Amino acid sequence: MWVINNTSAQPLTFLLTGIPGLRAAQIWVSIPVCLLYAIALSGNSMILFVVLREQSLHEPMYYFLSMLSATDLSLSLCTLSTTLGVFWFEAREINLNACIAQMFFLHGFTFMESGVLLAMAFDRFVAICDPLRYTTILTNARIAQIGMSMLTRNVAVMLPVVLFVKRLSFCSSTVLSHSYCYHVDLIQLSCTDNRINSILGLFALFSTTGFDCPCILLSYVLIIRSVLSIASIEGRQKAFNTCISHISAVAIFYIPLISLSLVHRYGHSAPPFVHTIMANIFLLIPPVLNPIIYSVKTKQIQKAVIKVLIQKRLQI
Repeated sequence: MWVINNTSAQPLTFLLTGIPGLRAAQIWVSIPVCLLYAIALSGNSMILFVVLREQSLHEPMYYFLSMLSATDLSLSLCTLSTTLGVFWFEAREINLNACIAQMFFLHGFTFMESGVLLAMAFDRFVAICDPLRYTTILTNARIAQIGMSMLTRNVAVMLPVVLFVKRLSFCSSTVLSHSYCYHVDLIQLSCTDNRINSILGLFALFSTTGFDCPCILLSYVLIIRSVLSIASIEGRQKAFNTCISHISAVAIFYIPLISLSLVHRYGHSAPPFVHTIMANIFLLIPPVLNPIIYSVKTKQIQKAVIKVLIQKRLQI
């Protein structure tokens, strides 16, 4: 066994993996994957466009939705080139610096999405539990502060992770398990002691999604308590309906995330393609489904999208 120190002059190269055991069928698998990427990119771009364009959507709820769409768009773009490169052209090589950069943005935007979902939960909490102060609490300046604080948090937790990955040395095996660079996958290839990396990775996870998820649950406990105090059944249904889109977005983000983490840590006996499929589901399902959910369940977004599409058709 030979060891590669990443401080040497020779650049270290890793090999990305498509779908283990299904290499011959990768070109066919790439068709639905490419379609999902196209839906994610076009759907989130459309949401961003209509929120920026339509004056009626310049409200806190839709500002947070635009943050979610921007995060989903960025998350899709992080892995688009390497995933389609592996599936279409067998372009499997990626150097250490590019791998670390992709890992930084991939995990950073994942944590960002978790933070945006927490901000949206706070938005729904204020709208239902304290509606009279909604506009005074969620001002444009405060929304901008929330966005900047989430961005700062993600950079702060990811920088130590990246710096300690740079210090690792790697063995002769440099084959990654996915078509993109994932932190746990990368550090497992190290020859040197990676306990600090594992601790930093867990700290980053628990200080972001591990903090956000209980806070989202707490906000909904308070929301449910407030809704149940509403006398009329019609009023309760109306209040709950404003939360359905957000609850769906939380579910399609956290369920694949938790499933992927469990598969990585405890599913060692599972076939390799299970890990790959779970990883791709985790990355693609939220960016694909979020625009669809909000377009179907939110009438204002639905009307704005239809209006834009009609205007474009008239111009043609």
